[in-house]
Formats: sequence, structure tokens, C-alpha cells
Amino acid sequence: EVAQLRNISVGDKLAGRHGNKGVISRILPEEDMPYTKEGKPIDIILTPLGVPSRMNLGQILEMHLGLAAEELQYQAIVPPFSGTTEDDIVKELVEAGFPETGKLTLYDGRTGDKFDQDIAVGNMYILKLHHMVEDKIHMRSVGPYSITTQQPLGGKAQNGGQRIGEMEVWAFLGYGAAYALREVLTIKSDDILGRSAAFDSIVKGERIREPNVPATFNVLVRHLRGLALDINLERDNDVTE
Repeated sequence: EVAQLRNISVGDKLAGRHGNKGVISRILPEEDMPYTKEGKPIDIILTPLGVPSRMNLGQILEMHLGLAAEELQYQAIVPPFSGTTEDDIVKELVEAGFPETGKLTLYDGRTGDKFDQDIAVGNMYILKLHHMVEDKIHMRSVGPYSITTQQPLGGKAQNGGQRIGEMEVWAFLGYGAAYALREVLTIKSDDILGRSAAFDSIVKGERIREPNVPATFNVLVRHLRGLALDINLERDNDVTE
């Protein structure tokens, strides 16, 4: 099979030509999308947070020049590093009858109300990438664990678990989901005793007990012992190895 035709869906990945990639978070009917004063609906809404930290202002310049080029009915071919300047783009926008800012007044498709701020609107190339949610979607209940860390393996191929990284932990913290966070960092990860104890507690209808020392701590201790640093744990005033 050489090619497939797939409808776009939430979770599919799109990208522009400036490293401005992202996944689709929501698909709305055309009539619910914001529209211009001429009644033309917007195709894609991008967050402005994708610009300052990455410093790829080319996507904004492409958008503004694309808006002017469509109105003036020509194709702008811009060579890299020696192309159109910002002043040239402003002149083109003014000639096409748009404000110098490149921002337009938009109206909410659901209510018809005007948005408080003018919004940058334009034309840019958006490409669909090979990373599609249909191929990537994966879930696991019970599965294999790593021998060294005792944490679930990673990846769909190994029937692995969902990695909860630093930023995901921040998301849990932001929502105040304390018990969910404790669960994913202990009994769903490398708290070996807690895993079986939690199962017993659920079967008996009891509260899940406090977490134990994670297996990765033992790995850390062994690494340090390999560096000739002996570690002793103190618990309840008793010194235990």
C-alpha cells in the first residue's frame, strides 16, 4: 500500500516551515470558528505562546506577507536569508488595504460578538506530519517492568507505560491532584511492595496505605556504593543499612 487517505483528527500533528509544530487540540464546525468582518472563517487558530520562546518570527512574517499576497493576487517567492524585509511586508499590507500591524477585527462564531483585541490573521503553509494519533494511541493496565529500575517499560512496542515527566508532574501539581500524583510516582511506577499492597487494599475495600521507598532509590545507593560511598538509612532513630 503506497498511500492512505485519512481525515484529520484531534491529536494529529501539523507543522509550519519554521519549526512551529503542534498537535490539534480541537476541531470545530466552520460556523463556530472566528470570522472576519467579510464573514470569512479562520481555518486554524495558533497560540501566540509558540513564538517568543522559540524566536521563530519567520512564521509571523510569512503570515503577514501571505495575507497581502492573496489580496493582491500574486505568489511571493522569498529566498532564505536574502528575502523580503519587514518594511517591504508593511508596504504590501498597506497597498492591499490592511492595517500596518497585520491585525484584523474578528468575531466569535458562536456568539457573533466582536473580540476585545484585534488578532493577527494571514496565510501560511501548514503541513500534516506523519505522526498521527491513530498510529500512536496506546494504553496499558498490567505489563512488563524494567529489571534495573522496576519501572514500567516505555513505548507502544513493549506494551509500556505512560511516562510522567517533569512537566506532567507540574500539570498534576497545578490541578492540585495530590493523590493521582502520588499514585503515578509510587504504586504505578517502582514501589514494588506498594503495588501488591494496593491491590490487596482495593480487593478488601480498605484505604491504600502510605508509599514505601521506591526501587530507584536502591539503584542510586548501589551507584554510590560503586563510587566507594557507603549509604546508611536512619529510620525511627534506628540505624539500618
